[in-house]
Amino acid sequence: MPVRRSFAFKCTLLVIGWVLLAIGCAQVPGYTFWPAAFGALTLPLALALNLLLLLYWLLRNRRVALLPLAVAVLTWPHFQRGLAIHPFGGGSAAEHPGQLVRVLSSNVRIFNVYPQLRDAELNSSREMVRFLAENPADILCLQEFYNEPAGTRSRDGNVFRTEDKLGRQVGRQAFISKTLTNSAGAEFGMAIFSRFPIVGRGTIQFGKLTQNHAMWADLRLPSKDTIRIYNFHLQSMSMEEQDIVDSYSSKAGLKKKGLGLLRRFKRGLVARNAQVDTLTQRFERCRYPILLCADLNDVPYSYSYDQLADHFQNAWATVGTGVGATYNGRLPFVRIDNQFAGPRFTIEDFQIHHEIPYSDHFPTLATYRLKPQRE
Repeated sequence: MPVRRSFAFKCTLLVIGWVLLAIGCAQVPGYTFWPAAFGALTLPLALALNLLLLLYWLLRNRRVALLPLAVAVLTWPHFQRGLAIHPFGGGSAAEHPGQLVRVLSSNVRIFNVYPQLRDAELNSSREMVRFLAENPADILCLQEFYNEPAGTRSRDGNVFRTEDKLGRQVGRQAFISKTLTNSAGAEFGMAIFSRFPIVGRGTIQFGKLTQNHAMWADLRLPSKDTIRIYNFHLQSMSMEEQDIVDSYSSKAGLKKKGLGLLRRFKRGLVARNAQVDTLTQRFERCRYPILLCADLNDVPYSYSYDQLADHFQNAWATVGTGVGATYNGRLPFVRIDNQFAGPRFTIEDFQIHHEIPYSDHFPTLATYRLKPQRE
């Protein structure tokens, strides 16, 4: 049978078309056509099938193998988004001189202050604060931040005096973006802590100011360069993990939970896509080298991630190895916490601290080098 009429060849063309369609779906914002998000989520499977077909044709017909090979080469950055592979190392530390910048990002889940999150003697809260205070990072970007300033009516002593413990007491300046101060005086929001002087700051709201917003700080480095770091927390799905598990565990669970989960998926998707568009417009106007820290609440095969990856280097995809899961829960292989860097930076190292299990997100730590500006 001629190659062009064979079933395998037709499957190859179909898979290539699937890959291209899924990549296109990732570029469609949810507020325009939200079902496209499901097409984007199929991209990992399409890329994997293309690699299998490449192996098949290498054994059967090397001329035909050029088709899936070309697709694999052109879409390799998309493959790296979900499964980073760097057999020869991902960093380029020796190639560029410049200022080192270490950044830790973490959704700290309000340091487990709520009764349902606490443990005996507030051990998880204390350990989380201690880890952040002692960490060598120059910059901390924290989402779901919680602080009890002096004068707060609290029975917990100074356990949650987090602005002081992560800031002044360890030589970092603090910028707290508060979304709520409760009747006891405790503060909720996001935070940036920096060992470099903070010379500018601001907040970006997505409509009403909530936990889902963005903040930025301009930092003056010892090299006299100024960089801007953005810390943001995009809209969550508002979906309970147990509901998701129930929905795919049985037909009854799918029938009971499925429609409600779909509605919440749509609402969260549309909101996140609009939020990331707001942010990318801000990034384009910034004159400084940029670093991004984010709880995206979205996976690497999504419009939100795609818009950021089009303009910035993802730290994990650049130097990591494997899936890089950051979600600490029952849903496996989920990476929703990310750091990105602009072109002036080289990414030397990226770690996910799986040994710090005190939140439902694992902290991420990256080391960047700011390349000297060309004259």
